[in-house]
Amino acid sequence: MKFIFQMLLSQLHLLILWCFVIAIIFQHVCAVSLPNNETVPAVIVFGDSIVDPGNNNNISTVIKCNFLPYGRDFAGGNRPTGRFSNGLVPSDIIAAKFGVKKLLPAYLDPNLQLQDLLTGVSFASGGAGYDPLTSKLASVIPLSDQLKMFKEYKNKIKEAVGESKRATIISKSIYILSIGSDDIANTYSQSEIRRAQYDTPSYTDLMISQASIFLQELYGVGARRIGVMGLPVIGCVPSQRTASGGIHRTCSDSENHAAIIFNIKLFSLIHALKLKFPEAKLVYLDIYTPLLNMIQNPSKYGFEVTDKGCCGTGNVEVCLLCNRYSPNTCSNPSNYVFWDSYHPTEKAYTLLTSMVVDNKIKDFF
Repeated sequence: MKFIFQMLLSQLHLLILWCFVIAIIFQHVCAVSLPNNETVPAVIVFGDSIVDPGNNNNISTVIKCNFLPYGRDFAGGNRPTGRFSNGLVPSDIIAAKFGVKKLLPAYLDPNLQLQDLLTGVSFASGGAGYDPLTSKLASVIPLSDQLKMFKEYKNKIKEAVGESKRATIISKSIYILSIGSDDIANTYSQSEIRRAQYDTPSYTDLMISQASIFLQELYGVGARRIGVMGLPVIGCVPSQRTASGGIHRTCSDSENHAAIIFNIKLFSLIHALKLKFPEAKLVYLDIYTPLLNMIQNPSKYGFEVTDKGCCGTGNVEVCLLCNRYSPNTCSNPSNYVFWDSYHPTEKAYTLLTSMVVDNKIKDFF
């Protein structure tokens, strides 16, 4: 009897430890109360590295991060999954907020199960953009192909649960689009190709035309609850300070100006599409203002460092340049807004997602 008691006690200790680990992982991500007792069957995401949980692991591109120190604080530590951060990314956090699940998997994850499909996936690909040239230059999945994968996903759902159940999942799910930073930061600012063809207003027009095509096609294949993320204050991320901010690494005014112009046009596009598709709930999600506030008032949000990332020097390291051999990687990323020179830390993502999404939840219903 004593032996049995000791064995049960040891199992209890393991159970308590496991629960503690789970609590640590998800302590900052809580489901938000939905209006009118609504439930959301799935969260489906399109976009770039901000919401890519590992699709790029399974394609031929150098835009990858499935190695340490990425994932250093994910699920108990040292689990690089292809997420461009030290831990969770906004696609995970949004899925949790809508009460769907704690982690949103990549559609191209070879270990994907049926239940994963039924409750949503991310089709996002790090390095993608509205501009088709952006995805081509990075050898990643363009928005057009992300939409093709969604159509493939719909067929898989139909085979699994039938047409009626599929129709409910597709129409009542939450759709998130988060993309465009790489268009400004890379394709336009760092390449002569587009700048020789377009000035900033006309290039943002090109981006908006592609956004319009995608959103109308997404509506055409059944999406009704769609949130569209604006561009962040891209000129203030560490890599852009290094590339365009001069010797003092100030924010790049030209890139921030481009982001503002795009966001104004995106807001107008969403308003126009609301009028065209009255059955749809289209929601503009402003990330520019919250991130700028975080950078300008770091202590208010519990941060100390805003102008460089935690990984390496924090000035240029991203993707392959941020690796286990990067010197001077910080020991406490929670003090940093940015994990690498381009992507925020899990802590910053969690705070930002709450500031961006929480007061917009009702607009999806």
